[in-house]
Amino acid sequence: MMSFRKSVHPRLHWQSKLILLLVVPLSAAFAVVESMQRSPHLPVSVLTAWVIAILFALIVWILRAATPAASLTGALFVVVLYLWAPGLRTMLWPLVAVLVLTLGATRFGRHKKETLGIAEEKRGRTASQVVANLGAAVIAAIPLRAWRVWLGFYPGRTALIAAVAALGEAAADTLSSEFGEVLGGEPYLLTTFRRVPRGTDGAISLCGTLVGVAGAAIISALSAAVFRFTFTESAIALAAAFAGLFIDSLLGATLERAGWLNNDAVNALSTAAAAMLAGVLAGGL
Repeated sequence: MMSFRKSVHPRLHWQSKLILLLVVPLSAAFAVVESMQRSPHLPVSVLTAWVIAILFALIVWILRAATPAASLTGALFVVVLYLWAPGLRTMLWPLVAVLVLTLGATRFGRHKKETLGIAEEKRGRTASQVVANLGAAVIAAIPLRAWRVWLGFYPGRTALIAAVAALGEAAADTLSSEFGEVLGGEPYLLTTFRRVPRGTDGAISLCGTLVGVAGAAIISALSAAVFRFTFTESAIALAAAFAGLFIDSLLGATLERAGWLNNDAVNALSTAAAAMLAGVLAGGL
């Protein structure tokens, strides 16, 4: 659905830095605390988390899917998410699915995107882009972990569903944008439904919409299989991801086009919206 130009507003670069400051130090603190908490009793889980994280960073960097800083940021997120649910039933499955889907979407039709001047830079995602797309899922995990560390129990599956919704929105946003730019033809601006050039902030196309929803559905279905979601829980995650996708386009067509938000801020807010909506809906079950 969404067809976004990776627009740059130099004067808004502070928003990208703020997103990094809000998420990375908190994630690092919890990764360290959780590792220390688990080490005496579950040393294998801790070692596995950090080994997987290092391998993840190397693979992403070798594939040029992200810059070195972004690869390390992703590795930190891997530690947080794996230690949240270690073993085979881990959040790393939907995370890897997001990586595979978005990497394939970014490289799909690259020649045409380069011709149109809307292709993503070959150096890969930056650290702020990684945080903007994945930070909401990680932050959704941290409150759950805080309850366990400080009070000794888990408050339920609400945060898990919220994290899946955030990852679903991140996948849907990238797929809708990348495929929509190549296959969707001349898109429409969400707020006026007038045709606009490809890559315009807030532009939508039917093809992009369908591919984006399919991406979110894949993340929701995979997570349902891994975590044994009920039909209602899966539907909540998928619906919240789609709502976040709509919010992403709305913010792009309004505040980003007006120069009030940059693309990182739009992505962070839309994934956060998906997570919060899923949390509210799941909390009522």
